[in-house]
Amino acid sequence: MIEGKLVNLRAVEPGDAERAFKWINDRDVTRYLMARYPASLAFENEWAANAAKPNDYSEARFAIETKDGVHIGFCGLHRGRPEDRAVDLGIMIGEAQYRDGGYGTDTMLTLVGFAFDQMNVHRVALGVFEYNPRAQAVYRKVGFTEEGCDRKAHYEDGQYWDVIRMSVLEDEWRAKHGAAATHIANPLASA
Repeated sequence: MIEGKLVNLRAVEPGDAERAFKWINDRDVTRYLMARYPASLAFENEWAANAAKPNDYSEARFAIETKDGVHIGFCGLHRGRPEDRAVDLGIMIGEAQYRDGGYGTDTMLTLVGFAFDQMNVHRVALGVFEYNPRAQAVYRKVGFTEEGCDRKAHYEDGQYWDVIRMSVLEDEWRAKHGAAATHIANPLASA
């Protein structure tokens, strides 16, 4: 388990499929994802089973839990390229009541810290829709810099929108957040 201040990131379990099914079929959630079409529970069961496989450099998926164990979303580091030491980041807070209060920011800090501190990544990148200024503000707060956009690359609600590309480099992260700070819980420590 990877510990943040407000959240813990844990491995995805097959039992997470029902919550994934609920969230991926919630328009308030998918409006901010590259997920357009409803998904079946069978599909989400298969996704959760595949996500429950061991994480590695190319694909690391996590369930986001509050400190009291409430599963509130998913995040991950995707398309890891060891030659480039680069990954793409994705995040979804599925439970509406946890979209405020710093849970997304803490998830981002925890996940990006893990990428730099434990995976030896050099660059973390993401894309965010122009109509999501709230997420853009979180990403800037964490240390991401806008580096360009894919013009009118996303169609939503009858109009085309830009996808803003942002990234943070390891040296920028260290300048803003200091030395390694990611804490990975040792399940054997209490044994």
